[in-house]
Amino acid sequence: MRFSGKSVLITGGGTGIGAAVARRMASEGARVALMGRRREPLEAVADQVGGLVVAGDAADTQSVRAAISRIRDSHGPIDILVANAGGHGIGPTVTMTDEIWADAARANLDTAFVCARECLPDLTDRQGNIVIVSSIAGLFAAPDAAGYVTMKHAVIGLGKSLARDYGRKGVRTNTVCPGWVATAMASEEMQMLVSERGLSSVEEAYRLVTRDVPLGRPATPDEVSNVICFIASDEAAMMNGSIVTVDGGATVVDLPTLAFAE
Repeated sequence: MRFSGKSVLITGGGTGIGAAVARRMASEGARVALMGRRREPLEAVADQVGGLVVAGDAADTQSVRAAISRIRDSHGPIDILVANAGGHGIGPTVTMTDEIWADAARANLDTAFVCARECLPDLTDRQGNIVIVSSIAGLFAAPDAAGYVTMKHAVIGLGKSLARDYGRKGVRTNTVCPGWVATAMASEEMQMLVSERGLSSVEEAYRLVTRDVPLGRPATPDEVSNVICFIASDEAAMMNGSIVTVDGGATVVDLPTLAFAE
């Protein structure tokens, strides 16, 4: 029961990694609050874990302040923030509109920044911590995804700044960078690959995108949530400013040597 009595805010908590984190933390005693713009998936997860739904835009200051107020009334001050919201910013740079770029900034960077800023008073008082969910796209460049790649790089910088500025105040901040994770959002991308490459199934598409990954498969949301929950727990009390990949070894592969692989 690593999170017994802890109050946790998870953004993007209705699906995928966020939902998996909610289930795991709640099973270990956390009082979980789920934030996102779509109420229905949030309520479905909240029903499973006995959580609190605080639907709203995690990039909007007033929405976040209202959410934190509700969380304090229901669960007490916030001990842990999991800044998991993200997405958008896919497409060639030459055709990327200002709106797509702005959406990428808002969905990835602004959500993490606004929620961190608004939670910091509680986190400082409670000696809490922040886990930011970036991506291995925050370490390298995926094709035709300048908006997403740039913002995932940016949230790593945000995590470093928070770790430096608030570590002396007892607040740890760490960043997790997943590779491919078998979520509904990723499966939509796999379906596009099925159509473009004439593949037989989404499963074949996952095999294709992970063929050069040492473990040879995508992660499950639960596998990523296990890492996030460890980092957010007291077991990781000396981790601050860390950047942790959960990618099956994808980022250790040396691209120029792929021709030598069997």
